[in-house]
Amino acid sequence: MAAATTVATVATAGSLYLSLGLGLTPCRLCWYQRILMYPLVVVLGVAAVERRLGVVRTALPLAVPGAAIAAYHSWLQVSQTTCGIGAISCAQIQYRVVGLTVPNLSLVAFVLVTGLVVAAARASGSQF
Repeated sequence: MAAATTVATVATAGSLYLSLGLGLTPCRLCWYQRILMYPLVVVLGVAAVERRLGVVRTALPLAVPGAAIAAYHSWLQVSQTTCGIGAISCAQIQYRVVGLTVPNLSLVAFVLVTGLVVAAARASGSQF
């Protein structure tokens, strides 16, 4: 769980740096992804400290929809020029890190968290 907690923490810190540090305004889909990522830091952190592998039942309902929204958001940026959701266009690419857009980074983080949580649950023999 420690690895999944680290991924969620880095993703959360990165999103806060982009908005508070660089002054980028999150679009509506970015907000939805944040709403699903931020609690994972606490949920996975507590599970790591308490060695609760049953956290998979709490983490997956946050991580899987987050990955789906991030995938849709990434698709919008590739295929659309504008988006009618909110004041900031979700199709607008505001920033890149090593060639990846913010939704791409979010997708990577959600997929990593999902994979790490499932792997930890399977390794322990936990059922979910």
